[in-house]
Amino acid sequence: MSDPAARKTVLHAPGVPWGDQDAAGRGAMLTEILAQVSREALQGEGLEAVLRRIVDCLVQRLPVAIASIILLEEDGTHFVQEVWAGELDLQEPALATGWPVTMGAAGRCARTGQAQLIVDVDSDPDYVAGNSAVRSEYLVPIRHRERMHGVLNIESTRADFFTAEARAVFDAIADQIAGAIHLARVAGELEAANRKLEQLSMLDGLTGIANRRCFDARIAADWTRLACEGRPLALLLVDADCFKPLNDACGHLHGDECLRELARICAQFADGAEDLVARFGGEELVLLLPGRGMRAACEIAERLRQCVEAQAMPHPNSAVAPHVTISVGVSAMQPGALHAPERLISAADRALYAAKAGGRNRVVALPQVGED
Repeated sequence: MSDPAARKTVLHAPGVPWGDQDAAGRGAMLTEILAQVSREALQGEGLEAVLRRIVDCLVQRLPVAIASIILLEEDGTHFVQEVWAGELDLQEPALATGWPVTMGAAGRCARTGQAQLIVDVDSDPDYVAGNSAVRSEYLVPIRHRERMHGVLNIESTRADFFTAEARAVFDAIADQIAGAIHLARVAGELEAANRKLEQLSMLDGLTGIANRRCFDARIAADWTRLACEGRPLALLLVDADCFKPLNDACGHLHGDECLRELARICAQFADGAEDLVARFGGEELVLLLPGRGMRAACEIAERLRQCVEAQAMPHPNSAVAPHVTISVGVSAMQPGALHAPERLISAADRALYAAKAGGRNRVVALPQVGED
């Protein structure tokens, strides 16, 4: 009786070229490549890197002169991105302005939504030559459910390469690519939604300016940054005078409108991306002014006070004036490791209390270490 091991068929010898494999070996190689592509499609890194490794794998292991993944724009009328591997006689296709799906065999695949087998590229009117050694081409739509993402394009130097078995593998690879693209887009949309939620979580719902959470995060970050840069940080704490009597006389809706107007005026004094205007709490607003010392901060505070007064928002129940006024507490100091930002806030709060105790509608600054 013969040795059973001697009767085993060697399905696939690693490292043996496609042309030297028997039919079983070629089938095993295609199965291995499909498994490799499946693993690549599940990688968590950037989509383009995943797609590039897929086309590299196809070109390196198969008699494929060119492998490319051509992606469509949202409306499906133009190809706008191509990831490819192989040897091109021509320059890399330029898709900066879009390649319409009315052109080429890839366009035909995208238009019809059907795989395209070209057994003789010389006889196909839509074939666009990219390598003179190419004899056959197979194009597969990359589709996730009803959404067409693009086309998988495989061009071989062999006329007999695209057997039914090979085409089935490339069909499956196109499905893997579609899944990878879908997951990447879902992840991108989720990241964008999370960014939007994060932005919304930092806004005050009534006034539309930054909220206390945003202010707390910003002053902590600015404190550290300005300590390293050796630059000062100023704070204006703004309070609407006699705000409860305003609500009592005119109603809370009118009071809310006045707060929105105050926020709008304060925002006009935020000069550049570094400055921040936020709602501190209740009718208190705050301006965080990186790089300003005490003198500059006081000048801004006084101009702000005058601007609010000039707006002349009616206040029939104010003990200060017939219109809305503000009191402003100012503090400024040089951030450093020996002090916390709460010291700056506390100084501005004490200055604001002094402004109100002094008759309101005024700016008060408490001297701080590091003032101009």
